[in-house]
Amino acid sequence: MREIRKVAVLGAGTMGARIAAHLANAAIPSVLLDIVPKEPSPEEQAKGLTTADPRVRNRFAQAGLDAAVKSKPAAFFVNEAARLVTTGNFDDNFGLVKDCDWIIEAVTEDRGIKQALLKRVEGLRAPGAIVSSNTSGIAIGSIAEGFSEDFRRHWLGTHFFNPPRYMKLLEVIPTPETLPEAVENISRFGEVVLGKGVVLAKDTPNFIANRIGTFVTLNVFRIMQQDGYTLEEIDALTGPAMGLPKSATFRTLDLVGVDVLAHVVENLRQSLPADERRELFEAPAFIREMLQRKLLGDKTKQGFYKKLKAAPGEESEIQALDFATFEYRPRQKPKFASLDMLRNVEDVGQRLAQLVDAKDRAGDFYRRVLSDTFHYAANRIPEIADTIVAVDEAMKWGFNWERGPFELFDAVGVEKIAQQWEKEQRPIPPLVENLLTSGGKSFYRDERGETSYFDPCAGGYRSKPERPGVMILDSLRTQGREVRKNPGASLIDLGDGVLCLEFHSKMNTIGADTVAMIHAGLKALNENFDAMVIGNQASNFSVGANLMLLLVAVQEGEWDDVHSAVRQFQNANMALKYAPKPVVGAPFGLTLGGGTEICLHTARVRAAAETYMGLVEFGVGLIPAGGGTKEMLVRAMDTLPSDPEADPFTYVKDVFETIGLAEVSSSAQEAYRTGYLGPRDSITMNRDRLIADAKQVALDLVKLGYRPGNPREDILVLGQPAFAKMKLGLHLMRRGAFISDYDVVVGTELAKVLSGGGEFTSAQRVSEQYLLDLERESFVRLCGQRKTVERMQFMLKKGKPLRN
Repeated sequence: MREIRKVAVLGAGTMGARIAAHLANAAIPSVLLDIVPKEPSPEEQAKGLTTADPRVRNRFAQAGLDAAVKSKPAAFFVNEAARLVTTGNFDDNFGLVKDCDWIIEAVTEDRGIKQALLKRVEGLRAPGAIVSSNTSGIAIGSIAEGFSEDFRRHWLGTHFFNPPRYMKLLEVIPTPETLPEAVENISRFGEVVLGKGVVLAKDTPNFIANRIGTFVTLNVFRIMQQDGYTLEEIDALTGPAMGLPKSATFRTLDLVGVDVLAHVVENLRQSLPADERRELFEAPAFIREMLQRKLLGDKTKQGFYKKLKAAPGEESEIQALDFATFEYRPRQKPKFASLDMLRNVEDVGQRLAQLVDAKDRAGDFYRRVLSDTFHYAANRIPEIADTIVAVDEAMKWGFNWERGPFELFDAVGVEKIAQQWEKEQRPIPPLVENLLTSGGKSFYRDERGETSYFDPCAGGYRSKPERPGVMILDSLRTQGREVRKNPGASLIDLGDGVLCLEFHSKMNTIGADTVAMIHAGLKALNENFDAMVIGNQASNFSVGANLMLLLVAVQEGEWDDVHSAVRQFQNANMALKYAPKPVVGAPFGLTLGGGTEICLHTARVRAAAETYMGLVEFGVGLIPAGGGTKEMLVRAMDTLPSDPEADPFTYVKDVFETIGLAEVSSSAQEAYRTGYLGPRDSITMNRDRLIADAKQVALDLVKLGYRPGNPREDILVLGQPAFAKMKLGLHLMRRGAFISDYDVVVGTELAKVLSGGGEFTSAQRVSEQYLLDLERESFVRLCGQRKTVERMQFMLKKGKPLRN
């Protein structure tokens, strides 16, 4: 099959433009085409433009690209990547398709329009080029009817979820005629290059995730109306408590659009005449009323919720829709005793297993919703997918469920639910009946770190297929490859002489346990391994230092302990930097404060594409003191050109602003700009592959004969002149009311460190240890300030990690 080097996206609407944006994120150039406008817009006419002008003719494609550049959340990792997208129109630029290896159709949901456009593609596509549709409402096979055999053999569905950058799921839908090689090529490209979780789906209405997800949503509506739950109660029940996103049901629908939901529901109703729950696939009366009133969600600034503008200095108010009056009212806080009691049960399976037995209204809700969800999902095998694994992964990757329906089924108890169905005289789905008849009691089994799943076609269990390039730390742990463990971290043998240092404290905060395991890991590295990776597979790499422990020590006046804790963290990071064997950082998600400082001191960083790095200590009235301030200065001064006319203060100023503004990168790509990543660091698009990729980077360093060098003694600091300039900047910022009086205090301490202590009258060369001592002294001084204590208390009360 052709290697995919260039892609054409036909249709520059919301999905088409954002698919092109994500291709650019992966450094894949694309051609984005759309129709020619019938006439110039009033703005174009005012400029004297006609329909002969390319700016008019390409307006729709360019508008789609411009919207992607401006979109929130951002479609591009960095806006400069938009240069990889070439815009054009179907009349003048269609010939560009012949140079593309993959052509994605993303025009309006009309079979005739799609077929007419694809007929033009058929005459131009290069031999072996793959053609696909992003449709979810039209049968993939029906679109290619009447096309050549070669076209049909290279034709399939590729259903991205919106927004493509953030939604992991890519449903790949082959037809009976699609070449297996074409399916493999797109699946591999989607997983490795685009970072997607690829699921093979059957060519059935709305494929897997939208079919199950829409059923669950409509069933929740039904139960809500029958049992009198409020909007707020439903969102409390269908959010994180159920292992679903915080946006739950109604906030999610505001984001998606009520009109989009109605369209999907209508399409399913027309397409599923034989579905056993077809009565559900109809928009309820309150949805129809919302459509009539244009209460569509975020796009009309009012849907199930409405945000009221607040007066200056006050917090805005979010109100909820009253379904009785269709007026907005203050939100009501729901109360469920069972939810409150089980809130601290972290495992969603264990939590739901107990909630279904609860005697309050929450228990009633979960019993009905989960029973119906399990029943419907079980009846969809093999209609929409061949395996339960495909269904579970589709719901986790496409709807951000923490567990898939069959994983939840196991947690609640298959036999228990089946007995409930028998009491209700409800037919047992063949899949469940086959499982129980074969002697199985769960859909999944885990033995010695290997997972198998029930396959009705095989009449038993099959090993879950391994994904090449994916390492699961929990599986390695189950196989007995955990070398050492304490409450905050573990050491795991990745094989091939590579050790992994894994954090597993709450939110992966860094404390004494973490520091102790860093030293234990380095000892094990020196004695028994060739390289080490620092990574984990939690929700985030690390949100930074454990503020609670620091606050307690400060409030109790344990200043020696504070000094010692900071010094130990500095020493651990320096030990990482100068370890005789390579250490590779593998950050992802939130990588804040101390998490960033650890990565700054590793030999290389292999970051997940969605990594949000930042030294955010300024937000609580502190400066980075685990070597972060020092390392950012070292990196900046090392990039100083040899040109004697170059102003070194410009480089110091950039570090001062990055730390002082607590900048957090919006992607790993942007982390290069902020200096958190260096030119020798690299990015993995698919986070599932991060540990394996970081391991390979470590092995490559070993092969290259890695040598760490010696602690630096030659770091340029600019002394009092730079200190004075930074203080002047703080003064001007304060006069402009951009910062507070206390920000000036913290900024002055930061300026002192970056200038070398503020005492040198001219530029000097100093050691890393000299800067570390300055960091630590400033940090401890700030800990003694009342405002810093108040900021830490506020941050802990909010329960959120520090971010800009």
